[in-house]
Amino acid sequence: MKIWRLIFGKNESEMNVDEFGALVSPQPDFSPELKALWYDGKGDWEAAHDQVDHLLGKTAARVHAYLHRKEGDLWNADYWYAKAGEKRPSMSLDDEWKDLVGRFLH
Repeated sequence: MKIWRLIFGKNESEMNVDEFGALVSPQPDFSPELKALWYDGKGDWEAAHDQVDHLLGKTAARVHAYLHRKEGDLWNADYWYAKAGEKRPSMSLDDEWKDLVGRFLH
């Protein structure tokens, strides 16, 4: 049984974005992508980047892209969006963060 289920009586997939953002620490069973988004949501870009910087795959590339977009390095962000098979979105960074958290929670 996952820790989130033991503490809150819900599965990770039942958690919403606001509950995710209110966590005081990332859950041990979170994917590296979710951990990266948690750290970013708490203002620790470096720790967030460390979670996905070394990973291969489209999901890690997608979070990596978001982080470089947030950093303002659009050339690098676009490289990672392409690796993820997506284009840079036109939504705000806050909306992109919420969209990504929602994707990885469900």
